[in-house]
Amino acid sequence: MLSNHLSDGIGMARVPWSQLPSSEEPEGLSTLEDELMAAARNLAGVGAPVESLDYEVIENYAYREQQAQKGKIWFTYTIMVKWLFALLIGIGTGLAAVFINLAVENFSGWKYTATFSIIQHTYFAGYLVYVLINLALVFSSVFIVTHFAPAAAGSGIPEIKGYLNGVDTHGILLFRTLVGKIFGSIGSVGGGLALGKEGPLVHTGACIASLLGQGGSTKYHLNSKWLHMFESDRDRRDLVTCGCAAGVAAAFRAPVGGVLFALEEVTSWWRSHLMWRVFFTSAVVAVVVRSAMSWCKSGKCGHFGSGGFIIWDISDGQEDYSFQELLPMAIIGVIGGLLGALFNQLTLYITKWRRSYLHKKGSRVKIFEACLISVITSTISFGLPLLRKCSPCPDSEANGIDCPRPPGMDGNFVNFFCSKDKEYNDLATIFFNTQDDAIRNLFSAKTFHEYSAQSLLTFLVMFYTLAVVTFGTAVPAGQFVPGIMIGSTYGRLVGMFVVKFYKRLNVEEGTYALLGAASFLGGSMRMTVSLCVIMVEITNNLKLLPLIMLVLLVSKAVGDFFNEGLYEVQARLRGIPLLDSRPKQFMRNMTAKEACKSQQVVCFPRVVRVGELVSALRNNQHNGFPVVDQGQNGETVVIGLVLRSHLIVLLQSKVDFQSSPFPCGPRGVLNSHKLSDFVKPASSKGKSIEDIQLSEDDLQLYLDLAPFLNPSPYVVPEDMSLAKVYNLFRQLGLRHIFVVPRPSRVLGMITRKDLLLEENGSSATMELQSSSVRGQRYNEEMLRSRIHPESPILDSLLIQK
Repeated sequence: MLSNHLSDGIGMARVPWSQLPSSEEPEGLSTLEDELMAAARNLAGVGAPVESLDYEVIENYAYREQQAQKGKIWFTYTIMVKWLFALLIGIGTGLAAVFINLAVENFSGWKYTATFSIIQHTYFAGYLVYVLINLALVFSSVFIVTHFAPAAAGSGIPEIKGYLNGVDTHGILLFRTLVGKIFGSIGSVGGGLALGKEGPLVHTGACIASLLGQGGSTKYHLNSKWLHMFESDRDRRDLVTCGCAAGVAAAFRAPVGGVLFALEEVTSWWRSHLMWRVFFTSAVVAVVVRSAMSWCKSGKCGHFGSGGFIIWDISDGQEDYSFQELLPMAIIGVIGGLLGALFNQLTLYITKWRRSYLHKKGSRVKIFEACLISVITSTISFGLPLLRKCSPCPDSEANGIDCPRPPGMDGNFVNFFCSKDKEYNDLATIFFNTQDDAIRNLFSAKTFHEYSAQSLLTFLVMFYTLAVVTFGTAVPAGQFVPGIMIGSTYGRLVGMFVVKFYKRLNVEEGTYALLGAASFLGGSMRMTVSLCVIMVEITNNLKLLPLIMLVLLVSKAVGDFFNEGLYEVQARLRGIPLLDSRPKQFMRNMTAKEACKSQQVVCFPRVVRVGELVSALRNNQHNGFPVVDQGQNGETVVIGLVLRSHLIVLLQSKVDFQSSPFPCGPRGVLNSHKLSDFVKPASSKGKSIEDIQLSEDDLQLYLDLAPFLNPSPYVVPEDMSLAKVYNLFRQLGLRHIFVVPRPSRVLGMITRKDLLLEENGSSATMELQSSSVRGQRYNEEMLRSRIHPESPILDSLLIQK
């Protein structure tokens, strides 16, 4: 039933398990999880394999024995290592950002210096050099992506958002993806395409965090056992969250904005301890980037480091605003919402067409497409300024302005195809320039009438079109900086109108350019709090905070009226079934039983024959299986949940096979396995059932699943609303939920006071933190769970006296 709603555009995974019958064995090999995953991929039109992550702690015998052996020293050591990893993530991401920025700015600087030098003699030769340099850089980027790291294409934020939402896409966190992201970003951004490096930096930070968490790359022999500390999906999730925040902090040099970006945009699960580590990681990134820029400021790094730590400092801009200006500022928000929503829809259509027809023809077509777009972009950025008439420079002595600026140097005024020395080309100032310098020019204060409305409108139409067409090519690409350029252009146009209409001398066109940039990002990406702080940090102008908040709220409201945010749209396009922050309204009228009534679950008995186990794993793609046994009265009872990945490990090792079809004790079995044996590498396919080689004799043996199953999975009654199931599933980061019949024995009830436990003296006793709540002590049996076929599944969740 739920899959019918998926076809209407929901595309999210709902994984409640179907009701287990009490009198007969279930049959069938289909689950709602797999149908929804397949449906989501079909809707997207892509075949990228996705798999849910196991954020839930599997509290089997192996886990509990390991936890029992760890004392306070171990937990203190674990906390210290987590903070050390946060430090390493910050240093690694900061160094990666410095390397990318250094390479991009130097490639761009050398390119423009060489081009300006040649066009002093002939413009055609300068055009050829400009096109060929851009083409070489873009070719290197697309070649790396298509032949080495396919997962490095795009910004990577939708995939990382899906990972933190509980969905793993193969290849997104591998070492080769990290390398492809770094060097591919240098080529695509340095090659002058209408995209940015900020999104790829978020993906880069996530890759660094994941690789540190799993000890490096085993495939390329770059691993360390010392770093092999955090192998569970839950621990990796925390590290990747730190990496995402570090990426934003490094890209915009906005550490607080990085923390808020991770909280608002990418992560679905948050806690206070994680907040501290994320904040620390972002602070480390800021220190690393600032130190590198200070060292490079004297010219040791070429063109890098000359702009200062604040990317677009407009602290000397407009200091006050009047009530009459709120209307045009609100209009900027409306324009941003409309253009942002249109951008999302156009990129959706073009990307669908590109994947359905163009990219199916192989890597050569992808390379040709990127190179063709590079030539078109270079031709437009070089050719359009040639069609504009030059303007006379303002009075340099009165304004302290260097006009025109020397070829290849930073500044507002570019002498491009001008007949006189004291003239500049306003369209070349923003088009034939690096993106950072173009934005700095658009944001600049005290620059009245620097740009004509015709030039701004021409740039807006052409760059908007180029950004739409470039989005989705097989290169690492971000949309932050192109969005800022688009928004700042129409924002400055509105500012010019305000200056002319209100005739106010204290109105700065650069202020309106900043508000336009915020409005387009809000209308496209639908971020509010984090984007507001990022805009303040990158411009160093706190006085504009209320205005930025206003345009963000307006643009987001307008954009939400038409479609979803850019990352949500692209996630659905890639077949990533994201769970939104709140359930759909119709789910309140559905029960868990109704959601899964047409599904049948594959169950295993506690002691299962190896041949039957292999057959079930080969005939379906389920990732979790209920384990059942017979109770005293002959009824079927559930004793836990076992994962496919754990079963594959058991089948591969063969050490747990037994000839007897009867249960065995867990103690002897567990000595043959460590908890780390059951861990799947991050963003990896891991072992499959096809990799397991078993003889005919092996298939006739048996396997006792009790020591390896999760005896305390989450369960919901069959009449619980699907909305409550949804909230439980998402907030706890679950992968499976059992739906069970309503009739059930009650063993007790847990309230808040039963959870206020603290260790008292020896580890054998527990007591309440507050004696005023209840003066009662509990022994260790209170929280001890037992796997027993006669005990209901809720035994491990309730207190048994």
